[in-house]
Amino acid sequence: MALRKIALALLAATIMAMPAAKPARAADGTAITGAFDVGPGGFQGNFNPLAATGGFTWLNLYFEPLVIYDGKLEKIEGALATKFEVGADRLSYSFTLADTKWHDGQPFTSADVKFTIETAKNGATGSVFAARLSAIQAIETPDAHTVVLKLSAPNAGLLDTLTQLMMLPQHALKDIPAETLAKNPWWSKAPVGTGPYKFSRYITDQYVELAANDEYRGGKPVTGRIINRYFANTAAAVAALRAGEISFSYVEADDAASFKGNDAYRVIDGNSFVVNYLGFNQEAPLWKDLKVRQAVMHAINRDAIVQSLYGGAAKTANCGYVADRLQPAGLDPYAYDPEKAKQLLAEAGWDKINGDKPITLLTYYNTPQATNVLAAVQAMLSQVGINVVPRAVDTPTYNGTIYAQKPDWSQFPLVYAGLRNGPDPGGLNMGLNEKQIPPQGANFLRIRMPSVSGAFDAALNESDDAKQAERYQAVCKAMNADLPWATLWVANRYGVASSKLKNFVWLPAPGGGPYAAHPEKWAAE
Repeated sequence: MALRKIALALLAATIMAMPAAKPARAADGTAITGAFDVGPGGFQGNFNPLAATGGFTWLNLYFEPLVIYDGKLEKIEGALATKFEVGADRLSYSFTLADTKWHDGQPFTSADVKFTIETAKNGATGSVFAARLSAIQAIETPDAHTVVLKLSAPNAGLLDTLTQLMMLPQHALKDIPAETLAKNPWWSKAPVGTGPYKFSRYITDQYVELAANDEYRGGKPVTGRIINRYFANTAAAVAALRAGEISFSYVEADDAASFKGNDAYRVIDGNSFVVNYLGFNQEAPLWKDLKVRQAVMHAINRDAIVQSLYGGAAKTANCGYVADRLQPAGLDPYAYDPEKAKQLLAEAGWDKINGDKPITLLTYYNTPQATNVLAAVQAMLSQVGINVVPRAVDTPTYNGTIYAQKPDWSQFPLVYAGLRNGPDPGGLNMGLNEKQIPPQGANFLRIRMPSVSGAFDAALNESDDAKQAERYQAVCKAMNADLPWATLWVANRYGVASSKLKNFVWLPAPGGGPYAAHPEKWAAE
């Protein structure tokens, strides 16, 4: 028995000493390796695009949507749809499909589009699109290359939603039961898309490798393989970037500044289009009184945090939007006023509601900057009598907690998170509208505020472009008055790429996009 224990110990030591698996080089010797899933742009294990709320930078290398934002996030253009038309009444959308094939050689047809949309509308599949696609009443496929969507009411955010909906192969997925699709191993072992790269292999928690799709309709990719390495945090990714192990990573503002002026790297920055907020779980009785939510806003010195921790590279938000055209006059600025916060808590009876009992503040932001931000928020809330305890977890754990079939509300009475507020302002609807409560959508805080839901419904149903801004101003006003969230700021986002990368396109897009990055043209010296 003793000899057996010694042998097992030696075997374990040998295994521990073995080097981690390394990605194979392409047959032509070319490869690009990056940290494409570090930071808010994505997360490891994010293989199912129906359930994805981020990571589109990576997913869009092998899956493709019907339509996509251009390389400046300014307009929507065709992807798998070579042409699309919107009816004058906004009740019909027609798409002409590209003549292309799935990675396994099967033709891409209108039947695949119909299958994808019907699957995405089915909440049993774990889809985050169910409520957002609910206005689609009929999907017509007059021929293999034409799809017509018929809506029950105008939906101003439909095209924006379709930029994130990756098309899926009917022939590969039709026999998988809807209730088992979300966690089916197909997503991480043998997924089939239409993009410029084919799924090659996934080494658990280490990397994903894609191989060039030589038959891609946009032309044979310049680079043979693209590899997405996983890191526990951005600091580890930055270290690998400096060491030349990877060619790209999302980085924090402090790290971005350290790369500027170095010709070996290119720093990319811009508006994140993501509003950060403290989200009040409406299933937790702590936040029922508006005065308590108002107290949270007045207790946090947002301007000081923006200046000291973001270096001024953020803009405070008094609703879900910071764009001037979407903000009406007369918004409450919720100025930093701890004495007023204390008064509001006293009026609400905070001592009886909770007092100094600890409140978990759950987040998936685990960067050094986020740690400092949450420490500041914790201290500011503490001085008015609200005792929050930050808990940072990885994104899969966060999503598993908030989207659990039977959530434990005590695990996330308060969250620090972010949600896209652009390029289409309708994007916020998924996290705030009562119709988007899981499993229909991403309103995991179970917000049920008629003023907010009604304002979003009116904005999304508006068919007159000239009235759109006014409709979203009403959304902003409702958010500012009723505070489903304690809105904080919209910050800039940064990426750093090696100067050896050529034709490489990355944008600080919400959720990682997607957008027309044309990865088939990416090359490395």
